[in-house]
Amino acid sequence: MDESSKEGKGRHDLLLQEIEAIDDYWGPTFRAIFDTDECDAFADKLESRIRSHDRDIEKLCSAHHQGFIESIRDLLELKGLANRIHGEVQTIDSDICCSVTQLKLKGQELADARRIERNMKTTIEMLQSCLPVLRAYIKLQQQMKEKRYYPALKTLEQLEHIHLPSISHYRFSEHMKRSLAKVRESIKEASMIDLKDFLESIRKYSPKIGEVAMRHAQSESVYSVEEDLSAQDLVDFSPVYRCLHIHTVLDAKETYENYYRKQRKKQARLALQPPTNMHETIEGYRQYFHGIVGFFVVEDHVMNTASTLVNRSYLDDVWNIAVSKIASSVRTHSSYCTDPALMLKIKNLVMLFSSTLRTYGYSVSQLVELLQEIRDHYNEVLMQRWVHVFRDIFDEDNYHPIQVTTAAEYQRVIESFPYRDGHLEAAPFPKRFPFSSLVPKVYRQIRNYIQACLQFSQDLNLADQEIDDTLRRYTNLLLTRTLSGCLSTLIRKPSLSLLQLIQISINTNYLEESNGWLEEFIAQLTGASRELSHIARLQGRAVFRDVRDDAEQQIYEALKRKMDEFMELANYDWQLNEPSGQASSFLMDLIAFLQSTFQAFTNLKEHVAQNACLTACRHIAEILMDLLLSDDVKSISMGALQQVNLDVIQCEQFAASEPVPGFEDGTLLSSFLDLRQLLDLLLSWDWSAYFHDYGQDTSKYLRVSPQRAITVLEKLREADKRTVFSVLKKSERDKKKLMETVLRQLRQLLQSSA
Repeated sequence: MDESSKEGKGRHDLLLQEIEAIDDYWGPTFRAIFDTDECDAFADKLESRIRSHDRDIEKLCSAHHQGFIESIRDLLELKGLANRIHGEVQTIDSDICCSVTQLKLKGQELADARRIERNMKTTIEMLQSCLPVLRAYIKLQQQMKEKRYYPALKTLEQLEHIHLPSISHYRFSEHMKRSLAKVRESIKEASMIDLKDFLESIRKYSPKIGEVAMRHAQSESVYSVEEDLSAQDLVDFSPVYRCLHIHTVLDAKETYENYYRKQRKKQARLALQPPTNMHETIEGYRQYFHGIVGFFVVEDHVMNTASTLVNRSYLDDVWNIAVSKIASSVRTHSSYCTDPALMLKIKNLVMLFSSTLRTYGYSVSQLVELLQEIRDHYNEVLMQRWVHVFRDIFDEDNYHPIQVTTAAEYQRVIESFPYRDGHLEAAPFPKRFPFSSLVPKVYRQIRNYIQACLQFSQDLNLADQEIDDTLRRYTNLLLTRTLSGCLSTLIRKPSLSLLQLIQISINTNYLEESNGWLEEFIAQLTGASRELSHIARLQGRAVFRDVRDDAEQQIYEALKRKMDEFMELANYDWQLNEPSGQASSFLMDLIAFLQSTFQAFTNLKEHVAQNACLTACRHIAEILMDLLLSDDVKSISMGALQQVNLDVIQCEQFAASEPVPGFEDGTLLSSFLDLRQLLDLLLSWDWSAYFHDYGQDTSKYLRVSPQRAITVLEKLREADKRTVFSVLKKSERDKKKLMETVLRQLRQLLQSSA
């Protein structure tokens, strides 16, 4: 074997020793083997070493085989014992583990119990300190639930100032503080809700409160149980006081007072708004006044029980505004009223309203002035009603003197109209009064009107003299406006006959005499001093005198119209050759009518009959003159002129017969003087005297004007032209020349006078 083989063998042995010596890390050894590229040789060497060790093991095993067997048996027995011990150890371990686990649990439970006990003790101590707070809070919640807001507010203050500071270190105290602030607002809002409910309730019950107050003020002897109720019996005022206390505590008293007054002023405005149909019935006025009285009664009660909330100055301001609106509303609605009975009820209601509020210390002077205005309107309504009353009387009257056939009828007339006449009383039945039924009826209605006026003036706390003056003033208005107007309308009715107008004029004489009786009647009603009654004398005499003057003028006009009817029948033949020898028939009828008419003037005053007669004569003369001068009459014959002369002579005879006594001589005849002088001049053909004396006061034909003479002469000339044979007579031709000469001279006079 060479040297290298030996060296390799030695290296392989060294590596095997390393492998055998090292059990866990052979990496470097294997690296050295593979680095020498002797793997196969080493493998052979390793295999040889393995076989060597196997032989050693076999030798060793053969030598120790029995011992090994016994050792194996011991090991097996030991294994069984070890397994049993292992089982017992596991059992014991398991038991110990269970016991330890239970002990651990019990220990944990004990620790938890001790901790809980400690926490409970701490909690109890904390709860003991919080218990007063919780009790107070529960009490607060209960009070809020029961709506006992003022005690709740007291409890809330105790919580905030006493209890909560002691638990301020707890977090829930902050939450409670915030909740208490909300509770405070809830109390405030709840109290305001109660106040709003109260305001709504008081608005509902105010009319009833006002009704009860006005009935008490009326001092009725018997009241029902309901009438005895006062404001506090009908309405619970506790919300007002409670809300006031609450806002006082909350330092919001001024805000509350302003809110209360503002809301009550709104309710006052609503109460002062009258119902739209208030003027139709007394119930509308009663409801209106009840609501207003109820408002001020409630405010008066609040003022007496909570003076800081409502004071006298505030109430006076509200009343000053209210009374003006009340007066305006009542004035407006009463102006629509046309029923005197309703106006009396309104007056009584206003008086009761005034007396009720006066007892509460309010000034009612404006209401007194309002009553005076209503009284004036009441008088206007009465006068309007009496217009119909008078017109009905006028329409029903027959305008004939009253005739009675029995003493009872006579007594009834005397009782209705205090007329006294000794001759009439001594006269046998049937008796005839000088006036028609219009006089006692009008007199009675004037008295009824005075009594109606007195009804309104009663109970107004006026002096007797003031009532007397008022009645006289209103009576004068009735006489001067209503009755005078009705009489003026009556006498202008075209349907009235002349005799009816005469009777109306006679009636005014006796109505004028009733003026003194009416003054006595007013004095008896009022009890005023007769010495002072001259302050406001009745104007009846002047009124009836004016009406009578107007009636007399209507008599004259009616007389003229009747005469015109007769004169319309005038049918003169203006071409008449010869007169009839007597007055015209229409004129005779007219004179007969005038004679009978003037007999009916016996009950009139003398001057009326005289004026009527003079008017009649003048009117006849004017008509006859107008006929002669009319443009419709183109020509007049001498025969027609003589017929007119006969008619004038008849009129002069009528005037000279004095159809109405009392005229001076020649007064009535002077009515026909213009006509007489004209006819005399034309019939006598006395032109030389006319021209000679023209313009002189002593002239025989002083009242004949040139123009009238020219007009009639031209008509006479025109009539002559129509006579065919007039030109054949020398006398007619001379007369024609003379007529032309006269006309020329008359025209010259007319031009010179112009």
